[in-house]
Amino acid sequence: MNSRVKRLAVAALATATATLGITVANPAPASAAMTICYNTSQAPSYASVANQAASIWNNATTNLTLTANCGTNLRIYQITGGGSYAQRTSLGNGRVYIDTQQAAQYSPLRIMTHEIGHILGLPDNYNGNCAILMSGGSAGTSCTNPYPSTTEANRVSSLFAGTLSANDRRSGTGSQVFKDSWPGLLTVG
Repeated sequence: MNSRVKRLAVAALATATATLGITVANPAPASAAMTICYNTSQAPSYASVANQAASIWNNATTNLTLTANCGTNLRIYQITGGGSYAQRTSLGNGRVYIDTQQAAQYSPLRIMTHEIGHILGLPDNYNGNCAILMSGGSAGTSCTNPYPSTTEANRVSSLFAGTLSANDRRSGTGSQVFKDSWPGLLTVG
C-alpha cells in the first residue's frame, strides 16, 4: 500500500472511530502516518480555510494526516485584534488563533497554513521571501502563497518520523508561543 493510501486509510479510521465515540491511541511506530485531529468549532468563519490548510500539509508531508473534528490535538480559534498566532504545547498539539482584522489584509489561507506550521514544528523565518511559508507577513500583503517549501515540508516529515537528531527535534517539539509573524494592521494616513 503506498503512503498516500495508508494516510487516507488512517484518516478514515479516525473519522469512523470518532463518529462512534471510540478513542484510539496511535500505537504505530514513529515512522508510520500520524493523525492530528483539529477542531474548528471556535472558528466557524475559518473552518473551510483550516480544511484547505490541512489538505496542503497532508499533500506536502509523507507521514502526517490532519483530520477535521475527530479530536482536539489542534484547536483553531477566531479572534478580533491582537494578531494571529500559534501556541504549541508539544509537537502536533496546540492552538492557532486567527485574527479577523489581519485576515482582512493578508491571505487567510497563508496565515492558517503558516500558523499550523508552528504546531507541526516549524519556526518563523522572517526573510521576506514569499516562496517560504514561514516568512509569514514579512513577505507583504500581496503574498498569498500558502504552500510550504520542500525544505519546510521535509523538516515536518522528519520531525514526525523521528529521524532528526535529538538537538534538532528539541528545537521543533517543545512548548512555545509564536507571535508577531504578521506585522501590525496597516493604517491609511
